[in-house]
This record gives sequence, C-alpha cells and structure tokens, in this order.
Amino acid sequence: MGVWSVCYFAFYLAQQVAELLAPLLLILGLGWYILPHIVNAITTSAASADPQARDIMNHVAGTLPTHLQVGSHLVTPGSLIFDGILLMAVAAIGATISALAARNM
Repeated sequence: MGVWSVCYFAFYLAQQVAELLAPLLLILGLGWYILPHIVNAITTSAASADPQARDIMNHVAGTLPTHLQVGSHLVTPGSLIFDGILLMAVAAIGATISALAARNM
C-alpha cells in the first residue's frame, strides 16, 4: 500500500505541475513566434506612411530576439511550443498512472 501511495503522489504531482506549465509554455511560444510576423506586416504596411514611424517600426522589428541563451540552454519559440506539448503528454501519462495506482491501493 505504501508503494502505491508513493507512486500515486509522485505521478499526481507531476500531472499538476505539467498542467500548470504546459499552457504557459505553449502560449509564450506561439506568441513569440507570431509577434515578429505581425510587426513585419505592420512595418511593410507602414512603408507608405510617415518615414519617422517606419524607422521606429523597423527598430522595434530589429530588437525582437529570435532565441535566448539561458545558461547552457537555447530557448526558441519552437522549443517552447515543443516543451508545452511535451508537458501535455506528461500530464496525460501522470493522470493515467495515478489513476492506475489509485485503483491498486
């Protein structure tokens, strides 16, 4: 009974953490992926507008990073999206295994 209780706790905790972080990483990754495309579309449509506004938009478009180096990890929009989907899979596996552990207790 003690082993199943520990298994239930571990997998239920993994499920809760994954359910918390998965949408956050997925939304951050999608937003980071879409933002440069939106800024570039606005910059191209502002080409016929005021030259000063065009320069500001070009400056903003140039300051958006394509990747971040955090310690030894390289973070990109694609890696955030992948990590979000991977955490959704971890949440599903955690729910399945914790349900099996609860039945065996």
